[in-house]
Amino acid sequence: MTDYKLEAAKAAFKFIKAGQTIGVGAGTTVFHLADMISQDKDLAQAVTLVSSSFKTNAYLLQHNLNIKSSSMIKHLDIYFDGCDQFDRQLNALKSGGGIHTSEKVLASMATEFILMGDEAKFSPELDATYPLVVEILPQALQIVLSRLASAWLGATVKLRMSNQKDGALISENGNLLADIQFLGLPELKQLNTEVKMIPGVVEHSLFYGMATKAIVAGEGGVQVITPSK
Repeated sequence: MTDYKLEAAKAAFKFIKAGQTIGVGAGTTVFHLADMISQDKDLAQAVTLVSSSFKTNAYLLQHNLNIKSSSMIKHLDIYFDGCDQFDRQLNALKSGGGIHTSEKVLASMATEFILMGDEAKFSPELDATYPLVVEILPQALQIVLSRLASAWLGATVKLRMSNQKDGALISENGNLLADIQFLGLPELKQLNTEVKMIPGVVEHSLFYGMATKAIVAGEGGVQVITPSK
């Protein structure tokens, strides 16, 4: 069986040039891309990598790649990452890992933000299959949960709990995470703004109008998709 994530990573690798500073997120496709960079010894020495993920940073270190902290840079040439779902405008939901705040910081630094993955990630319009994840300052937890529930009646708002310790899941920034499961996804532009405007919200997992390309692989081969007009 063809590994479509590997095929997408191969296509993404072609965009990388010596001298660039490259951002990478998390997931299998990103690891494939890191493998390809490390196997090209000349390129590996000539690019700098920055990641939004603790797990990915550890992987890059294991492969002796040049890495920097995002706090030390202000520009990326390209940021590569996967997602749970994206639409024809390349709006994306990145709900699984709970590191969307760090991912958005890197995506906002990049000249190009390229999504990668298999074609199952594409939907003409985003839907309510995946929750919107909100990172919340601990001291604002109850007011944020209350505001979210009252703003989107019928949606289920649930604090994300840890399955490896007693209590709530803590983000890499020391904050809390809540999942909002909508019955139907609200209008994206309004959703993007209204959630951010609640005091105590750090970020949410809708990447609205940020990606410049998507590289997807499937039975028909590899496609490079740009936002539809």
